[in-house]
Amino acid sequence: MSADAPTFAEVYPGHPEPQFRPLEFSRLPPQETLARAEAFYHEMQQRRTTRHFSRDAVPQAVIEWAVRTAGTAPSGAHRQPWRFVAVQDPALKARLREAVEAEEYKTYTGRMPEEWRAALAPLGTDYVKAHLTDAPWVIVVFREKYGLNTDGTRTKNYYTVESASIAVGLLIAALHHAGLVTLTHTPNPMGFLAELLCRPRNEEALMVLPVGYPAPDATVPELTRKPLEQIFQVDLGGTGVGGTDLDDTGLGSTGDQQIEP
Repeated sequence: MSADAPTFAEVYPGHPEPQFRPLEFSRLPPQETLARAEAFYHEMQQRRTTRHFSRDAVPQAVIEWAVRTAGTAPSGAHRQPWRFVAVQDPALKARLREAVEAEEYKTYTGRMPEEWRAALAPLGTDYVKAHLTDAPWVIVVFREKYGLNTDGTRTKNYYTVESASIAVGLLIAALHHAGLVTLTHTPNPMGFLAELLCRPRNEEALMVLPVGYPAPDATVPELTRKPLEQIFQVDLGGTGVGGTDLDDTGLGSTGDQQIEP
């Protein structure tokens, strides 16, 4: 079914029309577009998650530029529902580690299902989180569940998990491009982080990322990434096979979840 596009007033009656400006864009020759895509892949292919951090300092300006990059992510209705709380104070990092390890101990020693334990076994993780105090920075990412107006009323946000997760992806890429390493850490439950870091009631912790240089003796698991043919398809039609639950245990985000190697 096709029809003429409706007017703005028909779709958004009573709302002022949005303002637009020309897109600033320089189209590259196809060869350069391909070369850039390939070069960026090779750079990001070197990115690895490690749990062994040097305690060498990283300038705050580097973290700020990486967060600026994260803030360029698209978001539902442009609500930008993300907050990045960077921690460098040793005492606060120690308190954060203590709280995380308390939850992780419960997970590893009792509430972790065997299927999840088997998935983590090749990574060799445990409830000791030395990276939270070794790394010079720990960035805790919060999603803004809803906005708060000055009078205390709420403003609805849209696709907050998806939007904040895209921003985290850009943050990880920016940190790697800057010559740093990080770890995607999702302790569960994470409610203590909002209290520890004095966050408002409309924010919910999404992810914890220690950031810094790798330790001289840093190691990474022997893992391989899936090849292109396993993650990419073109013009594949069909009706599909229906949805499946990504995790029906309620603990799919528990512990040191590695989003990729």
